[in-house]
Amino acid sequence: MINNFLRRVLSAYCTRTGRLRRFYIAVCKPDGYAWARYLKQHGGLHAVGEGCSIQNNVDFTDPNYTRIGNNVHLTGCTIFGHDGSVNMVKQALHIGIDSVGKVDILDNVFVGHQAIIMPGVTIGPNAIVAAGSVVTKDVAAGSIVGGVPAKVIGTFTQFAEKRLTEMTDLPWRGHSHMQGHYIGPPDALLNQARIAHWFNPPEQDEAFITTWLDQATRPPKRA
Repeated sequence: MINNFLRRVLSAYCTRTGRLRRFYIAVCKPDGYAWARYLKQHGGLHAVGEGCSIQNNVDFTDPNYTRIGNNVHLTGCTIFGHDGSVNMVKQALHIGIDSVGKVDILDNVFVGHQAIIMPGVTIGPNAIVAAGSVVTKDVAAGSIVGGVPAKVIGTFTQFAEKRLTEMTDLPWRGHSHMQGHYIGPPDALLNQARIAHWFNPPEQDEAFITTWLDQATRPPKRA
């Protein structure tokens, strides 16, 4: 088995050189932030900003037609830079036509799983594209879109305010991972609290959360 040290060495080598792409994914299993750093250097995209997370199942058909801003999160979506049906029409009618376009994803944008972004689209800033959406036109700043074709279903501000209000009822709201500066997966303790809250009977949940809070707020041991 490859230990963590060798994974770090392999990750650094692949990110620096762009080599062994498939091996890097299979062995190191890079998260979205690591893969975004790799794509920034070796993915052929027009530009990639800072603080981005791009899962390795995102498909860019024409990466050099795509520009990505800061704090952009892409998961399992497809981003098109061309309309492939043009080639069929050209051959059928013997005419010279083209249908391509840039995709410009501005700062603070999330694109959900299996969403499709068509050519000639600008998204954001401060926007969310719901999972499974088909985006055929610009997504305005501060909006949330969903559906086929995608239409406005809410605002960025409303989404943030709703989630912030919901936090007051969550037992794990005081966990350090809930702070705005933390970005990453939940630790085992946080996962345990969530599962207990969802599935345990109320009396068991209350007892578990009392114990959990004591552990979560306990100062870390000194080495």
